Amino acid sequence: MSSEKASSTENIVSQKYDRCMADLLVKAGVGFSVGVVASVILFRRRTWPIALSTGFGMGAAYADCDRSFNPARVSGTRIVPQTDESK
Repeated sequence: MSSEKASSTENIVSQKYDRCMADLLVKAGVGFSVGVVASVILFRRRTWPIALSTGFGMGAAYADCDRSFNPARVSGTRIVPQTDESK
């Protein structure tokens, strides 16, 4: 038996989805933390810096997730079709 497992498409998609969700939680959490600190120090405890920075974090995570699921949208990337060299 081989030590490598065959990766099905479903497993690849689920791994990408899991990475996207983890990235969303991390980036939204960092944005929330930065917003809280900015709100307390700079903006006299207003709520808009928290919402704005959390939204920036979620937007960055969405952009990264979009790139991982659709690599053709990355500028400067070219998808080359696979050629059959068995001839």
